[in-house]
Amino acid sequence: MDLSSLTPAEGSVKKRKRIGRGQGSGRGGTSTRGHKGAKSRSGYKRKIGFEGGQMPLQRTSPKFGFTNRNRIEYKGINVSILQNLAETKNLQEISVDTLIENGLVSKKDLIKVLGHGELTVKLTVKAHAFSKSAIEKIEALGGNIEKI
Repeated sequence: MDLSSLTPAEGSVKKRKRIGRGQGSGRGGTSTRGHKGAKSRSGYKRKIGFEGGQMPLQRTSPKFGFTNRNRIEYKGINVSILQNLAETKNLQEISVDTLIENGLVSKKDLIKVLGHGELTVKLTVKAHAFSKSAIEKIEALGGNIEKI
């Protein structure tokens, strides 16, 4: 055994491409950094969110206002629409299913009955919410309200 036969232990030396070690290595000159520009210079650090000069996403999105995640969105249905539906379909009871069948709301919508318009028919209305004026108009004619 002599010094020429010594080799490092298996797995101790990682095979990597040595860059910047002269033209003969094939990776000299610009050392894989390309020509000119900030990325070719020593000490370059890219800013967080930098998109190559394009306007970054965090600068394009609005920075004001507030959106409440817990907000409950209702689809408003006026008393005048219920009146019209009751007259055309000859109904005494209007529920969510009735409104879905007639294409006024979708399955996922929560419905709030609003008081705009006139009501002349006694109705039983089933919905998720009611305004005060809608309750007054429905109950004035002897109708019933059912909250789901």
